[in-house]
Amino acid sequence: MAMKRKDYEAALEPLTRELVSMTRWAKATGARIVVLFEGRDTAGKGGAIGAVRHGLNPRQVRTVALTKPSEAEQTQWYFQRYIAHLPAAGEIVLFDRSWYNRAGVEKVMGYASKEQVDAFLKAVPAFEKLLVDDGILLFKYWLGADQAEQEARLRERLEDPLKRWKLSPIDLAARGKYDDYTKAREAMLKATHTDHAPWTLVDFNDQRRGRLTLIRDLLSRVPDTHEEPEAIDFPELGREPVKERYKVLKPIKDWEG
Repeated sequence: MAMKRKDYEAALEPLTRELVSMTRWAKATGARIVVLFEGRDTAGKGGAIGAVRHGLNPRQVRTVALTKPSEAEQTQWYFQRYIAHLPAAGEIVLFDRSWYNRAGVEKVMGYASKEQVDAFLKAVPAFEKLLVDDGILLFKYWLGADQAEQEARLRERLEDPLKRWKLSPIDLAARGKYDDYTKAREAMLKATHTDHAPWTLVDFNDQRRGRLTLIRDLLSRVPDTHEEPEAIDFPELGREPVKERYKVLKPIKDWEG
């Protein structure tokens, strides 16, 4: 049975406090953290990233969701445009899809040749070792949902006007390639699951439970991050607050839509 919202929010609150402490720790120590969110269409990457970012400083915690590469970017070293988004000291970067596009959608949909995919899978372990050896904390998550759940979520996007923007032509074309995506994922995991940058697979058939599981795992794999908030002197104003000089719209008490 799917997790109820009130139970989910109650379980998320203490985890969010720990994430806030983690950001203070990253700032204090200069840690650089990269988290990759990968998975099939509708797996729940956006919701998971939203759950991680909830309550965190957007200037310190950034989401990177790159669009289709430009003509110039297509001529660059494949990893080049991703490197530009890596974190500086004290920053946390969450990749909503990452360089692993080449081993997934680009491979299955024919946007990359077999030679390009093979070269990518050969290069990734070395590329990620360079990141880790330089001190970056790299975490790679694969969010999994079975085909029946994927179909239900695609249909929900189709029928909900507020979610229709999430339904792309690529999503529709990929529906008939479920097995191809499975084979591509297995090849990717086999080639890129390393001691220095292992994959963690999370069951996201129940997205709320999946988010909580992912966040708990992330917190458990970062060093002891407890960091007390910085003390702030907050003296009394010593005078009456200034009253607003302009007309201010008051909140509607009995909202009827």
